[in-house]
Amino acid sequence: MQKVIILGSGPAGLTAGIYAGRAQLEPLLIAGNLLGGQPILTHIVENYPGFPEPISGQELAQLMQRQAERFGTHILYEEATALDLSSSPLKVETHGHTYETQALIIATGVSSRKLGVPGEEEFTGRGVSYCAVCDGFFYQGRRVAVAGGGDSAVKEAIFLTRFAKQVTIIHRRDRLRATQVLQQRACEDERVDFLWDSVVQEIVGQQAVTGVRVENVRSGDVSLVPVDGVFIYIGSIPNTEFLRGKLELNERGYIVADGQGHTSRQGVFAAGDVRKGVLRQVATAVGSGAVAAMEVEKYIAELEGRSYPPRSG
Repeated sequence: MQKVIILGSGPAGLTAGIYAGRAQLEPLLIAGNLLGGQPILTHIVENYPGFPEPISGQELAQLMQRQAERFGTHILYEEATALDLSSSPLKVETHGHTYETQALIIATGVSSRKLGVPGEEEFTGRGVSYCAVCDGFFYQGRRVAVAGGGDSAVKEAIFLTRFAKQVTIIHRRDRLRATQVLQQRACEDERVDFLWDSVVQEIVGQQAVTGVRVENVRSGDVSLVPVDGVFIYIGSIPNTEFLRGKLELNERGYIVADGQGHTSRQGVFAAGDVRKGVLRQVATAVGSGAVAAMEVEKYIAELEGRSYPPRSG
């Protein structure tokens, strides 16, 4: 029997581990298939308070992990495969094990959305990628395309100029959605060019990617753009499929939770990007992880008939 189990090891989950550990709840954190969450796929984080110089997403995640473990969080390098939230205690299944817990914090985050075009699945790992940090090195001196126009797409396009000789951003609108500072950097980089009002219609190749077929959404014209790689950043989908029928989700699959992380099931809390209507940033994920852990501390105190003194610092 655990007092609290945390699902997910991104900034929200690790912060929940830090706060739950400090509350002496001896949290069990089930890391999932991506230790550190989405930030480890980002080459730099430059807007997280306390780091005046950019820090890599992987390094930031490692620091958070060390801090959580220092406060007594036990990290289990497995993935939750099923939940039973129908009664207390709550039950979490992994491959070969079942854990019981008084409280559960779900911080499973999001995954990259796919284009859903011909060639995408076929060439994944052979020219199609969702992680510039992971695969950018393999495109030394080559030309690549980036699909998307938000912060992630533009940030990773800039990163890819370290390796590629040319990076083409393909965006369905006539202007980027990224923050102004990123837009300026991209527009000032001579290795970055743009295909406006355009969408990827097909990814083509033989043994590996050789190009993308692109349609102009205004004119309807279709052209073949020769590239050696395609990096896709068109948004995210929540990792909540395993929660359907167990918790209230909105129409897009995000967990419905209040400002303190309370979900539709007593004893189950949500933190980070997996919640509906949140700003998907490291800073907001960290804040929600802290709040959820403190709500768990209060919840368990009430279960045990103890008073809950307000905590600070």
